[in-house]
Amino acid sequence: MKVLFSCIFILISIHFYAQEKPTLYLIGDSTMADKKNPEENPEHGWGQMLPELMTNKITIENHAVNGRSTKSFLNEGRWKTIYDQLKPGDFVIIQFGHNDQKINSPDRYTNPFTAYRYNLEKFVNQTREKGATPILMSSIVRRNFNKFGTFVDTHGSYPLVVRMLGKELDVPFIDMQWLTEQLEEKYGEEDSRNLHLHFAPGEVAYYEKRKDDDTHLSKMGATLVATLALKEIAKKDLDLKKYIKNQTLKKQIL
Repeated sequence: MKVLFSCIFILISIHFYAQEKPTLYLIGDSTMADKKNPEENPEHGWGQMLPELMTNKITIENHAVNGRSTKSFLNEGRWKTIYDQLKPGDFVIIQFGHNDQKINSPDRYTNPFTAYRYNLEKFVNQTREKGATPILMSSIVRRNFNKFGTFVDTHGSYPLVVRMLGKELDVPFIDMQWLTEQLEEKYGEEDSRNLHLHFAPGEVAYYEKRKDDDTHLSKMGATLVATLALKEIAKKDLDLKKYIKNQTLKKQIL
């Protein structure tokens, strides 16, 4: 009798969740996060652009926060907040690395082959526990050209660890390092400045002083990066694909 009631409960739960709109959760750092005053602030996180590129049949909750690593995101209880409300049919995009490599910040730094890897594994396993779908992403690149005009990545072993973990755990993996490296090289050393935040003193009201930021994204850069991520999700035929607008998929970026 207990088995019968358990089966009935599971069927009712599946039916209930099937009627509820799925949620896409984003966890990561400032390159993904929503920025305040978007009408005035030139800086945009790529996750901030997703509502414009996806349908209203999915709810998007951007929990990415400036300055966070896998370690600080866990220690501050930010992951627990998401875990407690995850339900079957939801999605979690996981993208960290920029701040995990901050070796002079003990509250954020993680060794790529130990703590960073195991923190990512925790996100993946606990997402699956709730019947939701994890999607791993490597970090987007920083704009970094050497004196010869050659693009040079700055993230060391962190993207490699995400690739390896994705394969080991059979998790959907989107190689944003590769996609954004191609984007930077396509625009070239000079024009790629427009993907980021480069402004002379007084050029925009939001910044009083000169701004030279090769890590964070302009609205243009954030839109292009978000589009690349979604097109790759569609290319891999992930379940999240059905929530992407057709016009997004038709855009030619690379």
